[in-house]
Parts: sequence; C-alpha cells; structure tokens
Amino acid sequence: MPPARRVLALALLVALPAGASPATDLFGAATSAVEHQYYGWSTVDRTQLSHKYAAVLAEKCAPQGDTCDYATARTVLNDMLGELGDPHTNLRDAEGAERLAEIAQNRAVNRTGARVVRVTGGLLVVSVMSGSPAEQVGLRRLDLLTEVNGQAAGKDDAGKNLPVGANEFIWLEREGAPLRVTLRRAGQADRELTLPTARLQARDEPTLSWTGADGKTAVIDYPSFLPGDSAELFLKRVGEAQARGAGALVVDLRYNGGGSLDQCVAAASTFAPVLYKTRWRDGGYTYAGLRGEVTFPWLARLARSDWGLWRGPLAVLVGPNTASCAEVFTYYAQKAGAIVVGEKTRGVGNSGVMFEPMPDGGVLSVTVLRAYTDAGEPLPAAITPDVAAPTDVAVLSSEGRDSTLEAALATLASRSANGAGQTETGQGQDANLSAGRR
Repeated sequence: MPPARRVLALALLVALPAGASPATDLFGAATSAVEHQYYGWSTVDRTQLSHKYAAVLAEKCAPQGDTCDYATARTVLNDMLGELGDPHTNLRDAEGAERLAEIAQNRAVNRTGARVVRVTGGLLVVSVMSGSPAEQVGLRRLDLLTEVNGQAAGKDDAGKNLPVGANEFIWLEREGAPLRVTLRRAGQADRELTLPTARLQARDEPTLSWTGADGKTAVIDYPSFLPGDSAELFLKRVGEAQARGAGALVVDLRYNGGGSLDQCVAAASTFAPVLYKTRWRDGGYTYAGLRGEVTFPWLARLARSDWGLWRGPLAVLVGPNTASCAEVFTYYAQKAGAIVVGEKTRGVGNSGVMFEPMPDGGVLSVTVLRAYTDAGEPLPAAITPDVAAPTDVAVLSSEGRDSTLEAALATLASRSANGAGQTETGQGQDANLSAGRR
C-alpha cells in the first residue's frame, strides 16, 4: 500500500467510532473510491478531506454507536463531496441508482409517459412519450403542472423546493395509481387532469417535431445519452427530418443530463468528425466518431472537416440542466458551425465518471478521467451560448411561447438571410442515414 493510503487508513481507524455500522461502511466505501479512483480537476487534498469528515461522522454517530445509519453518512459525504468541488463526483441513494438502471437497461416500469423538471411555479413537462397515457389525455410538452395529488409542485417564487419535484413525481408514477394534476397552459384556465399510468419503457427517446414560419425547421428533443443506442436513435430522427425536406435543424438538449461518451461522440459526428481525448491515472483513450458512428481515431483524423451527414443550418438549445455528455455534444456541434442558444450549461463537460456501487444500494459517481481536444487542449467545463436566451416559464405558461426556441429560429433566419453559417440544406443528403446506421 502506498504511504498516502496507509495514512488514510490509519486516519479512518483513529477517527471513526469503534465497531462497524451502516454509516461507517458507506463512508469507508465512498472515501476509498474517491481516494483511489478520483482523477478530475479538483486540487483538494483528498486524504486530508477524508480525515476531516471522518471526524465529523464520528461525532454524529457517537450517540448511535454501531447502529449509526446510512442517512447520517450520506449527509456527511454530501458535505465532503461539496468541499471536493467537483459536481461530477456525487453520491446517489438507492432510488437514484434504480433510476439509472431503469434507463440504461430500458426496463418496463409504471409511467404516465410524461417527463418533468422542477421549475419556479410547477413541474415543466419536457417530453411526452408517444402513445402514452399522458399523450392520450392531452398533456403536451412544455405544459406546467402546478399541483400533483393535491400537493404544490416545483419551486416557489423564492426558489424554495415545494413538496413535489421530479423525483417525487416518479415515485408516485411507480406506485401505479393515476395521478391527479393541476394543468396550467397558455390561453386556458387552470384545470384538473387525471394522468393514468401504464407499463412503459423507462427511457425517453429522441422525438421529432416541426416549427418555423414555413414549417420546415425540424426540432429534435434529445433527452439522454445514457441508453446504448441513443446515437442510433438520434440518427433515425435526423434521417426522418431529411426525408421530409427539413431546411434547418434544432437539437434541444436543455434537459439532457449526459450519458455514455461513445454515444455523444458518435451523435456529434453527425455534423463533422469528432476526436475526444481522455486521460486517467494510468493512461488515456481517444473516442472517435465519423458520420454518426463510432470509428477509429486514425480514420477520423483522415476525414475532411465537412464529412458530416447534416451540413444545413443548425442550432443547439442548452441550459442549466444540460450536463456532461450533452456538453460534449454541444462543444463539437458548435465547432461544426452550430449556433448554441439558451443559458450556460451545468459545467461538468470536461470530465467523465464511473459509477461505483455502495453498501446502501446507491452508487457513487466518481470522476475518473479528464477530457481534451485532439490537440491536447482541455475541453471547457461549461458551454456559454452564442445567443443568451433563458427559457421563460412565465411566458410559456401565459403566452405559450418558448423564448429559447424563438431566439434560435430568429438567429437561424438572420444567418440564412446573410448567407452565414453552414450553406447546404438538409435536403438530398445521404439517403442511407434514414436507416439509422451505427
């Protein structure tokens, strides 16, 4: 064992309460993973950090002794990881781990078919699954749910979380009973709606819709890069847009929290070749994408920069919920000529994580790699939009207008009028794309 690890082990033995407990088991597993596996951008001394918070845990657990529970350890660990200063390294409880597994394995679960995020004033519906109970009762994307089962939802005007958030909404869905919601939609009085549940796939897939003055701008809502076929599903939607003569493309990543690196690299290479270098403790690896598929780095380096499957006008919508792999996708799309519109992203796009199982059934997301361009420059942590256009929920619910999408459409129209940006349209491009090749 290296000397630093001996110091950590000794510190834990001295600081933690005598005898094992659920809390000390969880704390030991998490701090060991952070100490031995972490390779992110934080410069905090992790050995000293573990020692400091082991003492905090010992004090909190003293009254309970060997019955000290997991919840106590999670509180201490969350404080410790906050001080580490890398939001990509975080602890998720058993419920959070279950959600990850459901999506990655595409399990059948009880759902209404609506995906929501917590915003001021309610839960914003960010996607509605085709054919789902939510769609059948008339729920639409970007509707606002102000109450669920009689409880206030979202955040109040001061930004404080109200009883029902996205996680609570999922818990209620999984119980399988219908949900009673209060729906707020522009131009209508608030009304009560019952959302039944059904056994549906856990993941949300990319969806295609149309907008613009001429109805020829394709909008792809891209919810996650976590499923192993998320790049293939994206290519299918792009192919469908091309087949229907799309003149411009908007990719909505405002509520995409990331996923698998190979998937976001492959998807981003729809627009231009992608080379994404990683470094970890003992080496490195280069992810490469070409024309929407994972490929060999040497082949991507030989490819011309204009070897994209979509070379028409392109915009990417982002916001504070755009994170990790979605930031990687946005960075490479921007390099290929995309206009980025919205708000600054979360800020974890320059690193990657692994999920370590924890004794409480949860997982620790621990940063294990740093991200670089092919030239060896660190990727930016966050993406700053070319056009600042926050999503105004009040305007959405009162006027039915998506301020971020409107800004993207106006910018695309302006660039088109001025002859700037990518010059080819989406029409007549590679017909093989519609098959969604991988």
